[in-house]
Amino acid sequence: MGCLDCFVGGSKREQRREKERIASEEARARAAEAAQKRQEEFEKSAAGRAARAQMEASAKESTTTNKGEPVLKWQMG
Repeated sequence: MGCLDCFVGGSKREQRREKERIASEEARARAAEAAQKRQEEFEKSAAGRAARAQMEASAKESTTTNKGEPVLKWQMG
């Protein structure tokens, strides 16, 4: 019977690990849903709209100001 205890215990351990894995996946899914909801609420808020407008303006400005010239200009001498 001593050997059977090892196999039974291993089975319980595997079941516990499987339950923990499932619980972990569910927790990750709930966290992802909550993060998505927070992101959507932020985008709808005034601060979110302002942040988006600022990022768009910054991207537009950075693409139009460079015009192929190097950012740093070196001088010799």
